[in-house]
Amino acid sequence: MDTSHRTTYLENDRVFPLLIKMGAPAAVGMMVNALYNIVDTIFVGQGVGPLAIAALSIVFPIQMIVSSVAQATGIGTASIVSRRLGEKRHADAARAVGTAYATVILVNAILVALLFAFMRPILSFFGASQEIMPIAMEYLGIVGAGFFFFALSMCASNLVRAEGNTKASMKGMLLGAGLNTILDPIFIFGFGMGVRGAAIATVISQVASVAYLFSLYGRGKTVVPLLVSEFRIRPRILGQSFLLGTPAFIQSAGMSLLMLLVNTSLSRYGGDPAITTFGMIHRLNMIVILPVIGIVQGFQPIAGYNYGAKRYDRVKVALRTTIFTATGLAGVGYAFMMLLPRVGMGLFTSDVALVDSSAKVLRILVMFIPLAAIQIAGATYFQAIGKATESVVLGLSRQFFILIPLILILPRFFGLDGVWISYPLADLLSSAVTGTLLVREVRRLGRE
Repeated sequence: MDTSHRTTYLENDRVFPLLIKMGAPAAVGMMVNALYNIVDTIFVGQGVGPLAIAALSIVFPIQMIVSSVAQATGIGTASIVSRRLGEKRHADAARAVGTAYATVILVNAILVALLFAFMRPILSFFGASQEIMPIAMEYLGIVGAGFFFFALSMCASNLVRAEGNTKASMKGMLLGAGLNTILDPIFIFGFGMGVRGAAIATVISQVASVAYLFSLYGRGKTVVPLLVSEFRIRPRILGQSFLLGTPAFIQSAGMSLLMLLVNTSLSRYGGDPAITTFGMIHRLNMIVILPVIGIVQGFQPIAGYNYGAKRYDRVKVALRTTIFTATGLAGVGYAFMMLLPRVGMGLFTSDVALVDSSAKVLRILVMFIPLAAIQIAGATYFQAIGKATESVVLGLSRQFFILIPLILILPRFFGLDGVWISYPLADLLSSAVTGTLLVREVRRLGRE
């Protein structure tokens, strides 16, 4: 059977059922993938204490740097793969896949080498205090060794999903996150290994996820094969991939810079307890945002394929359907956090005073979180159709143009509260920017 026949449903099936078919596995997979950090934080917080949560919060932006390279390569190449399949150019899709994996392996090897050579100064730079430093080094010393598998897993998940194989992508993430959930209490409590046990469980789980995703290529379960002859870096394809993946890189790298600034501000105005509070809220927020990102990732191959096939009417319908669906999904998590904030914070710690104070902060930080669905959908849309300029603008808007300046300015006037109120203001303003660009784009599609 011609492999092109395996992707035509992207052009023919009804949009909403197709979005659910494509996006639901990705949403479940993204939420399950979030369990790596969330489960680690829950078990470490309950088993070691609040300082351990702060240590994981310090390590998190370092993980985001590794993630930024894998995300930029994987998502940027996914846009190329989806459009080449829509254009029936399967050989070009295979070349893009080979370039992506070769790039991730090379760049990640360099990053891990630098991390182990300068671990203590890096952790100090990201805000680790004398009390946090030993715990952070113990955790990062093991997790850092697994960054190679972490990056490959993220890249492979995007590339498998780009050809419409969302179930396999979801299974890879489910396998890793599920195994991590089982191994965490065994290593942390059963073997009494603390944060070291959480790190070991994470690395083992990531190895399992990579093994499954790459087995798809070996068993011929993918539309685009991974050929040894294509496994090399092609500058032209890499340039296109990074340009299209720039918003994802900006979001991940920007998150790392943002976390650096946040941790520094929190340390200055609130100390280690404030860092612990933000660490708990950030992970709870991931439970809401990552499923939204998953639904929108299901939209990416639909938009890319149909744009490549010049089905602009279908692209418009898919965009509108995705925005409504993602916003509704975000609203469910928003309702939980606003109505039951103490329940959410109680997952991470049994310290009553910390739960009460963190619950108040949670309601401030997530005040406009449903609007994030609009921005995520907008950025993904422009990535999918190959419009890098708009993607870069949207990728920069929330974190670089809005949130980082707010965090630098507002605490000078409002102290610790200035850090907290920066988040809802950034959500509100960045969504307005995204909405403006999307209205212009929908009008253009109408003319097309």
